[in-house]
Amino acid sequence: MTDHAPAGARQSPSTARNREPILQALGSRLTPGARVLEVASGAGEHAMFLAARLPVAAWQPSDPDPDALGSIAAWRDHAGLANLAAPIRLDAADPATWPPGPFEAVVCINMVHISPWAATLGLMRGAGRALVRGGRLFLYGPYIEADVATAPSNLAFDESLKARNPAWGLRDLAEVKAAAAAEGLAFRERVAMPANNLMVMFEKAGVGTGAAGSS
Repeated sequence: MTDHAPAGARQSPSTARNREPILQALGSRLTPGARVLEVASGAGEHAMFLAARLPVAAWQPSDPDPDALGSIAAWRDHAGLANLAAPIRLDAADPATWPPGPFEAVVCINMVHISPWAATLGLMRGAGRALVRGGRLFLYGPYIEADVATAPSNLAFDESLKARNPAWGLRDLAEVKAAAAAEGLAFRERVAMPANNLMVMFEKAGVGTGAAGSS
């Protein structure tokens, strides 16, 4: 398996920069044998990379965009990984497109800020239904926090997103936590990531859990 994009596949420099930190954050937090649903897989590079390095996880990529689905399929065919399933069409905001599960984990990388708020609400609703008890939702991306100064680069990024689409933009993490809690997903951990990003973990109620971590 190589990182050279095969025919029909898209490639992003940002994926090459953030995939190792994402792998490190997920690797110790996914249960062995976890069935993982990745929401908004985009080009599919993360799905290929993470499935290859987490062979004990069964990875289900998804996206609402036909071009993205084609790219994911091209990467999957290129990688030839037994634990990487064919991509499915999933619109986070449309409950009818969600698979029934069950899944031990739902992973969503860089979607919350590049989509309308309805997509985040749909993500929480869908994850709340599809996850097993004790299953985990992982969100990666930049957020605004009341008690943490927002980096100038993130403020500029927020402005550029809103210029492209007024419904986009960095979300207040407190509002994201509230949306998750409304669907039975308890906040468990905040992990600081490179380039002013976060990995935020939620857990579906139903089993005993440890204390939330911080960084």
